[in-house]
Amino acid sequence: DQIRQKVLVMSLEQLAEEYKLDPINEPNLDVEDLEIPDEGDFQYEFEVEVRPEFDLPSYAGLRVDRPSRSVTDEDVADYRERFLEQYGERKSTAAPAEQNDFITARVVFSWNDQKLHEISDVTLRLKPVLRFQDAEVEDFDRVMRGVKTGEIRDANLRVSVESPNIEMRGETVTATFHVHDVKRLEMPELNRELLDRIQVEDEAELDRQIRDTLERQITYQQRQSTREQVLKKITQSTDWELPEDLVLRQTENALQREVLEMQQAGFTTQEIQARENQIRQQAVTTTREALKQHFVLDRIAETEKIEVNPGDIEGEILYMAFQSGESPRRVRARLNKSGLMENLEAQIRERKAVDVILQQAEFNDVQMPAPTDTRVEALKHSICGMEPAPASHPAPAATAG
Repeated sequence: DQIRQKVLVMSLEQLAEEYKLDPINEPNLDVEDLEIPDEGDFQYEFEVEVRPEFDLPSYAGLRVDRPSRSVTDEDVADYRERFLEQYGERKSTAAPAEQNDFITARVVFSWNDQKLHEISDVTLRLKPVLRFQDAEVEDFDRVMRGVKTGEIRDANLRVSVESPNIEMRGETVTATFHVHDVKRLEMPELNRELLDRIQVEDEAELDRQIRDTLERQITYQQRQSTREQVLKKITQSTDWELPEDLVLRQTENALQREVLEMQQAGFTTQEIQARENQIRQQAVTTTREALKQHFVLDRIAETEKIEVNPGDIEGEILYMAFQSGESPRRVRARLNKSGLMENLEAQIRERKAVDVILQQAEFNDVQMPAPTDTRVEALKHSICGMEPAPASHPAPAATAG
């Protein structure tokens, strides 16, 4: 056993050196199944995924549209109202449901008269879009408008063509909502008690914090937009195909990267969930592009000799701790436990690579829409009842942005 292990390791090292292999994960070898013959050579076969070979495109002097927007007093007022809603009280009403009311319901999903899945008890807000992880209901507020406690309403929705459930891709499913209760939100009074609860001195300080949050969100969206344009330009010549199983394994990893970045930018849980569901509905395409971007940015980082130092990581952890109200120690422990520390390091390295490109770019400022989309009610549920696959950490981290 010791000889077999030693010969195997030496031969793999020799292969990597002679053929200039750059593997991105471990080879699919079962050491226990390998046998050393009594005579002749010790032979074995394996597969390993390697980084694609490609010519790095020119990334100097790119022309990029940079979305710009100033935070207005109206933006602050709108966000403050949404922010204070979480401190409001939902009260049952016998009146017909209106837009932005809440309903508690049992939801049954069926296809061809067969039950697919059921959510026994869920609270939904009547917004224009109800987004699941693999489908969404358009005009949801209109479909449910006027519903009362005890009534039943149906809505049709189409399963994403990239759903994990291959059989159901593109199929039309009926969602039946059995309404248990209708509730209307009563906004709280912004008094001393609530200000203390929010941990601000006065309304002016609350508005300053809201303005800071909105500016961070604009910076995030500005960075994402310019990044997408830059990466689209420099990946146009990358026509190499990625193994489908690699793409599928990296779907959850790519998603975690974007969620991590949105948390850093100060987006709410509902906004992050809406974006997460949108990515899941386009998981394969999004991840394939994200992996290509990763390989290109990784090559640029290598060319520009970009490194991530402990101070970079510590700075990100401190900022995330400030955003979440947790201690840096707790944030660090959470990242380590969830396997996201490598993602964070790769995220910082890729961001530095993008910054190098943007430093050489020519910008054309264009008007940016409002920083948040309030039209979507998102749920951490799949209509087909399939749980997301666990993330694969040994393979390269990829960004969904």
